[in-house]
Amino acid sequence: MQITDHVHALKIPFQITDPSGQKIPRFVYAYLIYGQDICLIDSGVAGSEKIILEYLKSTGRSPQEISTLILTHAHPDHIGASAAIKRISGCTVAAHAAEKTWIEDVDLQAKERPVPGFFSLVGGSVQVDRTLQEGDILHLAGGLTLQVLHTPGHSPGSISLWLAEDGALFSADAVPITGDMPIYQDIQASVRSVQRLACIPEIKLLLAAWDEPRRSSEAYRIMAEGRQYLQRIHSSILKMAGENPALVELENMQLCRRVLVELGLPLIMANPLVAASFQASLRERSAQSAGCPQDLNRE
Repeated sequence: MQITDHVHALKIPFQITDPSGQKIPRFVYAYLIYGQDICLIDSGVAGSEKIILEYLKSTGRSPQEISTLILTHAHPDHIGASAAIKRISGCTVAAHAAEKTWIEDVDLQAKERPVPGFFSLVGGSVQVDRTLQEGDILHLAGGLTLQVLHTPGHSPGSISLWLAEDGALFSADAVPITGDMPIYQDIQASVRSVQRLACIPEIKLLLAAWDEPRRSSEAYRIMAEGRQYLQRIHSSILKMAGENPALVELENMQLCRRVLVELGLPLIMANPLVAASFQASLRERSAQSAGCPQDLNRE
């Protein structure tokens, strides 16, 4: 669907597999910026190129007009169709340097971050042609500009993108959605990233990967709720670990399930990625008094 004069959003359905083998329906957004050529932000899962190419055709554009594919981070639902998109369009692929290794070697990513059904979600490795860093400005044909914002936490090299001309913030997975699956590698970095994005003035559109497009004041509300959600998660993990120190030494899934119950989240979320996130919070226990925010609404 078209959101602004330049921005089009594609909601791509897919499924993930929980540890029991059950299929869980999910979706992810990819975004197209239309100008003289086309910039694609994330590629969805393997096979998503069909949805993307059909949409281009329906709007009178062609795959060869995709000049740039920006990958906000290396996780499967963002890079899955990248190899196919690059093969079809010949586009330049850009990502943060900290994500480059996993994008260019998906076998290594599958080994280091095992996700059930990984290779059903990722269609292969792809070369990163341009590495991005904080403050980079991408000049798109037609006079549009994208500013790169390094927003780590969900992953070390996660980036968000600011399209000033439309007041559009592409936040990928940087802003957690209350009640959704909590996945992060660094809780403090996640908090700082959400706080940083919430300080951007005059956001007209918040365009996330796992949430519907949010406008103006609703965008700021979602970011405030995201900070509060991180606070609840982190506090619950510390509380549970403090009350049950033996759990910290046991298999991670036991602690994961107990924390999910404490948070009132469904046990279907108990998977290795969520368990790893909770372990990341435990690694920050000693840092909480020295810097992990007690009030995530504090600027």
